[in-house]
Amino acid sequence: MDRSTPAQLLEIAVEVARGAAATAYRMRAEGVSVEATKSTVTDVVTAADRAVERQITVALRRLRPDDAVLGEEYGTVEGGTDVPASVRWIVDPIDGTVNYLYGLPHSGVSIAAEVNGQVVAGVVRNIHTGEEWTATVGGGAWRAGQRLRCSAETDLGQALVITGFGYDPARRAHQARVVAELIPRVRDIRRLGAAAVDLCLVAEGRADAYYEKGLAAWDQAAGALVATEAGLRVGGLRGRAPGPDMVIAAPPALFRPLHERLVELDAAGGP
Repeated sequence: MDRSTPAQLLEIAVEVARGAAATAYRMRAEGVSVEATKSTVTDVVTAADRAVERQITVALRRLRPDDAVLGEEYGTVEGGTDVPASVRWIVDPIDGTVNYLYGLPHSGVSIAAEVNGQVVAGVVRNIHTGEEWTATVGGGAWRAGQRLRCSAETDLGQALVITGFGYDPARRAHQARVVAELIPRVRDIRRLGAAAVDLCLVAEGRADAYYEKGLAAWDQAAGALVATEAGLRVGGLRGRAPGPDMVIAAPPALFRPLHERLVELDAAGGP
């Protein structure tokens, strides 16, 4: 029997994520080395990023050899047949690599299962604390056996908003200008440095809303499903889907005012 229901795919994702997080935790304790950089010299790749992604890919291919895997470090691994895979796993082995490098306890393993182009299951596991957020499409979002509900805040001026910055200096400068204009209009802003974990914190109401430009699929696939299933509206600007131009996650009452402010501030502009 093909194990492709959202619940079955989530069970696999959780099993693999737990093993991957244990490896990442162990490697952090043993000492972290920078192996390469990506977009800029501050956008680092550690040995653990690569080792953990290899572990995840091997585990997924062992359990589901015909599925495709899209990972941050190694790109796409196709399924084991000539027929295009209906299931694709979207993997961020260590979301929040700079935090991980410095030993800051805000980074996680993110694994999502996409069926025919729709993310149907996802897990984000904090490497340092063991906190684990899960969701299936239509099945709700959960942590530690508790169903998650997003913030009920309706006033943008009282909202705690999480955001993130890119690595390109010119993009950071533009994003900083947006923050400078936005911060007087909200309760406060946090920059924590791990998009998948950030989305999960908003999902359980530990912050009210989130926005960021520049996220790749692996940054937000699992976290966005958790956020959506917790009652947040997740989207891009001007009716577009969430993607590299912008991801906004906010309670329905906050989405429109935050969206309008970000449009006004040209948050998707710049480099």
